[in-house]
Amino acid sequence: MNLGLQKFKRIISFFLITLTLASCYRVDPKIEPQVSYTVQDRFIKSLPPAFPSLTHEEKQEIWAQEYLIGLGFAKKLDLYRSITSFKRAEILLPDLNTKRLQEVQYYMILSYYLGGRYSDAINTFQESKLKGISDDFLPYHDLLVILYESYRETNDFNNAKYIYKVIKLKFPDTADKLYVSSALVDGEIKTLDEISEKNKNYQNLKKITTYYEQNKKSVPTAEFLNAVLPGAGYLYVGQKQSALTAFLLNGLFIYASYMFFDNGYPAAGIITASFEAGWYLGGIYGGGESAKLYNERLYEKKAYPMLTQNHLFPVLMLQYGF
Repeated sequence: MNLGLQKFKRIISFFLITLTLASCYRVDPKIEPQVSYTVQDRFIKSLPPAFPSLTHEEKQEIWAQEYLIGLGFAKKLDLYRSITSFKRAEILLPDLNTKRLQEVQYYMILSYYLGGRYSDAINTFQESKLKGISDDFLPYHDLLVILYESYRETNDFNNAKYIYKVIKLKFPDTADKLYVSSALVDGEIKTLDEISEKNKNYQNLKKITTYYEQNKKSVPTAEFLNAVLPGAGYLYVGQKQSALTAFLLNGLFIYASYMFFDNGYPAAGIITASFEAGWYLGGIYGGGESAKLYNERLYEKKAYPMLTQNHLFPVLMLQYGF
């Protein structure tokens, strides 16, 4: 009787310790959707050029040849080659030709941006003659949009906030679209609800948030179910194969641990139980992650069409191409 009681106490102690550790394995339920847009060359070709064509005299200069080659590659979204050519044009350009130098540097920034190299776009801007450029610069609007998204993508939210203030002052309509865009891309459900209530142009956002709230899975519920019965949390989010695997593996380790302890092999029992603790805790965390992932895909399914159809991706707000 005493031996049975001791075994019972050991099992209870094991699960209490494991559940205590499980409380540290919490998944943040806030979704982090992955919503992005891949630029097509037909979109770039549909945009008017940002700057006037080179004059006949300019075309005779060495830098102009590289400039034109860069434009040719850029229009086909062969961005690596376009950047290389624009860099050569920048080197060959006389320092006194500030206007054309600014144009070349802008095209470099645009190429980096379209290629998703946001840090390079920012660095190029910081080192260029475009710092402090005035709003009479033809693609001034586009430059601000590029910088705003580039700062956001590199998690430099202070600079992104500053650029947003400038956009709001100079281009309020674009600022409104960027505000909605950022909320959609970040999955800010409460913000989207507020926008839909205040702005009649974006009442459709309520359909997205309602659909999401009605169909999302609870992260704490998935974690709790996997804690009560390993695999149940995976089943809750529709992952039947993972649910079966988790149930069988945890069951096998629990049974093996019990048999080792019951047959007088405490060392082997401790080792097996430690493996089981890892599987068990991992299952709880995995259940939460699975629910979060389910919610992110659920949200993306509705957010992407909204962003595309309403041209809310920042890149679709560009007014000029190459």
